Amino acid sequence: MNARTAQVERNTLETQIKIAINLDGNGTASFNTGLPFLDHMLDQIARHGLIDIDVESNGDLHIDAHHSVEDIGITLGQAFAKALGDKKGIYRYGHAYCPLDESLSRVVVDFSGRPSLFYDVAFKRAMIGSFDVDLFKEFFQGFVNHAGVTLHIDNIKAGNAHHIAETIFKAFGRAVRMAISHDARMAGIMPSTKGSL
Repeated sequence: MNARTAQVERNTLETQIKIAINLDGNGTASFNTGLPFLDHMLDQIARHGLIDIDVESNGDLHIDAHHSVEDIGITLGQAFAKALGDKKGIYRYGHAYCPLDESLSRVVVDFSGRPSLFYDVAFKRAMIGSFDVDLFKEFFQGFVNHAGVTLHIDNIKAGNAHHIAETIFKAFGRAVRMAISHDARMAGIMPSTKGSL
């Protein structure tokens, strides 16, 4: 089995980002984004997805976190696309429900090659500490556009804003882990009647 790893570097006038991933890792992660709450959420993806993720980001945080968060999503999506290659032999679809106390979220993902995001999350407050909750959607939109996935994110029961965010990212990690796993019965086979994804 070939190693499913990738390193991607993306540089713009707004951000300079380096991401390395190992889709068959054990959840080891390191983050240097200047955004501690985002680091905490990215760690949920790594731990629950069993994906090794290293992120280095230098962005124009003196203006706003928007560029950094969106561009990290873009670069992570590019890394996934590169590491997955032709996608032969994967389950392709994944889903997960994750609770945290009173909050519950569901994430469903299809590594379809067709980027689309359906995001139904209503936070009861605009900020978690100094982090703008609107930026979560920007992160996932960037990921979806560049990984080429269909992604449904639904917060089913809401409560504490931190809890909502954590259920989303934990469920995302779990759903991705299922979707990118090798299906022994599909070894070397494209999981699509079209013959490509």
